[in-house]
Amino acid sequence: MNLTELSLEQLCQGYRKKDFSVTEVTRAYIKNIEEKDGEINAYITKTNDLALKRAKELDEGNFDLPLYGIPLSLKDNISLKDVRMTCGSKMLENYISPYDSSVSKKVKEAGAVILGKTNMDEFAMGATTRSSYFGYTKNPLNTKLVPGGSSGGSAASVASNTALVSVGTDTGGSTRQPASYCGIVGIKPTYGSISRYGISTMANTFDSPGTMGHSVEDATSLLKILVGRDKLDATSLGNESIEKIDLKNLDETYLKNKKLQFQKFIWKWI
Repeated sequence: MNLTELSLEQLCQGYRKKDFSVTEVTRAYIKNIEEKDGEINAYITKTNDLALKRAKELDEGNFDLPLYGIPLSLKDNISLKDVRMTCGSKMLENYISPYDSSVSKKVKEAGAVILGKTNMDEFAMGATTRSSYFGYTKNPLNTKLVPGGSSGGSAASVASNTALVSVGTDTGGSTRQPASYCGIVGIKPTYGSISRYGISTMANTFDSPGTMGHSVEDATSLLKILVGRDKLDATSLGNESIEKIDLKNLDETYLKNKKLQFQKFIWKWI
């Protein structure tokens, strides 16, 4: 069994059945990072020690956490306490964040294991992840191609199985475009759905954190954890439509919504 090829739900089921531990899964992902990231360059900062410490804590903890033991990466413009946050720039090469962003806090509380901070176009200005001071990221599907951007490191980490899911940010396509380039799923929710507190933004009135995964289910599972109003971000409103998504009937819900959209379109023109 290749632990780095299991879906989010398969990992959760395996943990409940005690087929493997969080530490085993975390070590498998760290091994993948060590073997692949020298070429792909998806990560700017790897948090192996913190990840293994967290995995050990979870192995003694609560299986009911929604992201229990899920290996995750964060774009490097998202604050993670006591970890470097560079935004892909030389100017912030040695900056250590003194606090957690709301996104980081939520994934920690949900039981995720954070594997590191991913590469990005400098200050999120780009669409290729080639403007990073820390070298450009390669597309895992074809290393001669770009992975898109600015969240190219996040997309590449998922596509190369060096993270199961990832959080990026999107101004005008920076989550969706790299996800498309790397053959995975990327979601940008409606502006204000997720708090941007602790995130270095490119354009304050456009930016939104987004999620990436190998499937709609995985990306949506992470999205549901992040959504919500936050008193630390006056522009955050939450999003009830996302909170109410039934992951078990995701395909059925999607088709139902499409049918409603079509009906509204027809009624508009008759």
